[in-house]
Amino acid sequence: MSVITFFNNKGGVGKTTLVYHLSSMLAELGHRVLAVDLDPQANLTSVFLSNERLSEIYETEGERPTILSAISPLNRGIGDIKKVHIEQINTNLGLIAGDLELSLFEDKLSTNWGNCLNGDEAAFRIVSAFYRIMKEAEKEFKADYVIVDVGPNFGAINRAALIAADYVVVPMGADLFSLQGLKNLGSRLNKWRTEWRDRLQRNPASDLNLPAAEMTPLGYVVMQHGIKESRPVKSYLRWANRIPKVFEESVLMNDDFRDKRVENDENCIALLKHYHSLIPMAMEARKPIFLLKPADGAIGAHFSAVKNTYSDFTHLANEIIDRIKQEKVTKKPVTAPN
Repeated sequence: MSVITFFNNKGGVGKTTLVYHLSSMLAELGHRVLAVDLDPQANLTSVFLSNERLSEIYETEGERPTILSAISPLNRGIGDIKKVHIEQINTNLGLIAGDLELSLFEDKLSTNWGNCLNGDEAAFRIVSAFYRIMKEAEKEFKADYVIVDVGPNFGAINRAALIAADYVVVPMGADLFSLQGLKNLGSRLNKWRTEWRDRLQRNPASDLNLPAAEMTPLGYVVMQHGIKESRPVKSYLRWANRIPKVFEESVLMNDDFRDKRVENDENCIALLKHYHSLIPMAMEARKPIFLLKPADGAIGAHFSAVKNTYSDFTHLANEIIDRIKQEKVTKKPVTAPN
């Protein structure tokens, strides 16, 4: 299993749309994929599921079949995690639904992050809850990839989600605030990694399965750029061409940087176009844009654009797979100590 978390503390860059389409394309290509919604806004869940199914889930009396039910015993202080419900999207794609009430778990995660320093087993169980839930769900679903969506912040929920990640992909907008967010992201990931590995030494339960906090950066994806004659337009490039330097210095902590354009940067996984009217069409049809049909309204120029999106997301999915394979070859995994 490879856990890939998509994270940027700058909101509004199209992260959830990216997670939805990548998960769908990996499944389309024959991989077993488990999408996990750990954003308390539950936007990924609302994209995947019909209004009828959303009503069934969130209007349920008692416990809902979401991530919240799996952490409920921990949250109430009466037990450990329990089996999570996996929503079957299609043969190869499952979803662990998000929940607005997940935000109520934030304080408990925050408090117990500190308690781990005291060797408190209960604290380790709470902080590692997301990781252990995903590991059990991965085995049940036989997932090749676990794709995780989180909110745009540096809170305790995201910290617990990120230390469970093998890899991190950063969705980017080509603007000033996305660059500022990128500068903060690298230092925070390094801080969390260091702090968690310090805590691992204090774990009193040798049989407790804990994450190693790899959080290896796979690269970044630049969203919604403009195109003119198959090249990004000048106003877009003003900001986009500043991303390679900031990513190298702030995320990879590499000061020996040679200036390069975003189009030639090896850390740039993909430049995704602005798909304009295809997005609302896909939302109405409840399917990825690359699977839109004439019956969904994709006719004429729209149908031609749909074919291009299939190629775009196929390239993105294969590029991420190739990068993970390369990382596994070149880097010896760090294992959590007993």
